[in-house]
Amino acid sequence: MTKEEKKIKRTDEHISYVLDTSALLTLWNNEEGADIVERILRSGVLIYVSFMTFMEGRYRLWKNVGKGESDEFSKYLELLPVKRVNINDLIFEKSVEIKATNNLSVCDSWIIATAITTNSVLVHKDPEFEQVKKKIKLKTLPYKK
Repeated sequence: MTKEEKKIKRTDEHISYVLDTSALLTLWNNEEGADIVERILRSGVLIYVSFMTFMEGRYRLWKNVGKGESDEFSKYLELLPVKRVNINDLIFEKSVEIKATNNLSVCDSWIIATAITTNSVLVHKDPEFEQVKKKIKLKTLPYKK
């Protein structure tokens, strides 16, 4: 076990994560930070993914590289050790609040609301999430240069 893996295991025994679309696409595209997402997935902690991440990842891939890649991404997500979080009243109300009080997309508002309501650390590489860093724990992956 590497030093980073031990750190994740030791510090994350009692927490959970929400993977943002940017984190999953980092892994999918093997971008800088993919190793961190992979270690989190292998850590054995509870990992959530918003229903909106499933949708956002699929439409981005479909738009940029085609429907086939989007379909493959969907199958890939089903194989990961993550729990999909669908809409509920608490997430709905929190997403409305986040969207109304921040300059974020609707997708990001749903994903952040999922992290808040599950009391999870949000893993991302989206600089726009910096505006909610006082409301939620963030694990920031390296931003694209």
